Amino acid sequence: MKSLTKHLWFNTKEKIEFVNITVQIEELVKKSGVKEGLCLVNAMHITSSVYINDAESGLIQDYQEWLEKLAPFSVEKYKHNLTGEDNAHAHLKRTVMGREVVVAITTGKLDFGPWEQIYYAEFDGQRKKRVMVKIIGD
Repeated sequence: MKSLTKHLWFNTKEKIEFVNITVQIEELVKKSGVKEGLCLVNAMHITSSVYINDAESGLIQDYQEWLEKLAPFSVEKYKHNLTGEDNAHAHLKRTVMGREVVVAITTGKLDFGPWEQIYYAEFDGQRKKRVMVKIIGD
């Protein structure tokens, strides 16, 4: 069995940002030499997320507006912020969007459905964070 583990690092310009990382993941799958297996992509921070969906700018704007309605930025609203933090909204957004994705690798390529892309979503950015990519298979 082959395996490859790599870390992608992000330091977003904005506090909330959505980054399409599909091409980077595809390059790592190719580098791994795995033809049949699995690819795990995992946000390694509790205020960021990895998810799969369409790469359409209107949808990304919809996510931003929807998430802000679910968990609006507010320093006063959340008990977590009483600890001196100001990012409770980011923790909640991450919970909704998820921690990781797993994609099958078939004939050496990510086996996506129509329009699927992998995104890194940052909810408390402007500082260095990482995503782990682990590829296993034959």
